[in-house]
Amino acid sequence: MKAIQIKKYSKDINVEIANIPIPNISDNEVLIKVKAAAVNPLEILILTGAVRLIQDYKMPLTLGNECSGIVESVGKNVTDFKAGDKVYTRLPISKIGAFAEYVAVDSKFVSCMPKDYDFITSAAIPLTALTAYQAFTEELDAKSGETVLITGGSGSFGELAVPIAKYLGLNIIVSGNERLKEHFINLGADKYISYNKENYSELVSNIDHVIDTLGANEFDKELSVLKKGGRLLSLRTSPNKKFAEDNNFPFIKKLLFSLAGYKYDKKAMKEQKEYRFMFVRADGEQLRKITKIVEDKNIKPKIYSTIFNMDNASEALRTVIKKHTDGKIIISI
Repeated sequence: MKAIQIKKYSKDINVEIANIPIPNISDNEVLIKVKAAAVNPLEILILTGAVRLIQDYKMPLTLGNECSGIVESVGKNVTDFKAGDKVYTRLPISKIGAFAEYVAVDSKFVSCMPKDYDFITSAAIPLTALTAYQAFTEELDAKSGETVLITGGSGSFGELAVPIAKYLGLNIIVSGNERLKEHFINLGADKYISYNKENYSELVSNIDHVIDTLGANEFDKELSVLKKGGRLLSLRTSPNKKFAEDNNFPFIKKLLFSLAGYKYDKKAMKEQKEYRFMFVRADGEQLRKITKIVEDKNIKPKIYSTIFNMDNASEALRTVIKKHTDGKIIISI
């Protein structure tokens, strides 16, 4: 089968199409014939080696963290799926490989696609939706009626985070690009702050929770609008001690992440607030819950105007680096 691989970590986009064997499946796995795979900023972090401390990969590595497709075969212990089922998945970080014609994945990480959704749209959902769901329900433990601010929330994360937040009964404030204001109000955002014209730190205060998608430069501003006892959850800034403990990393990684996140933990604690960092994990049970939300609310993420293929995968990855693209970038397999 064909697969898009890298042979080493590099700051350059050096990917190639390799011919490798179709993977064998274990008793608990399903073999998926991949129809579409989404391209995320996470792919760039992986191929450049930026996440090596969290997950180091053997080379050559087939890229790709989420996909949709058709079940080709199932292991003898698999009862939830059968050949011919239309499914989607966020692959476990330790065993990625969605940019390929086939992928083997433990059935506990898989869900049937939303009804009447096509493969392209479905492929854009799992990773981002799981990130939002885990952020709201686990990291923030946000309760119905509470308010969450998402800084830089007008990208693909906000596309799914906003309707999921509303489904969970949360009030949601988004700071983002002015041109997307109307779109996000229509998605359900209770307030939209255009960073082109406004400064969110001057317009909101005493917020229950903040989700950061922008990184360390925004930390002080984000902390300033958070209420005492509130949580600032970053998808970008830095892992910290709690992140290392929650993921049961070995001692040396716990030490490194504790040091990396120390100044953020210290600043937050000084103001009686809490800093957290998260890295989305694969979870089929949660993905099935998300599928119900997606179907009930008819949530359909925007898809970038160009659908890529395996031959121009490098261009797809470079498009992700440009940022500010309208919609999720997809490779049709």
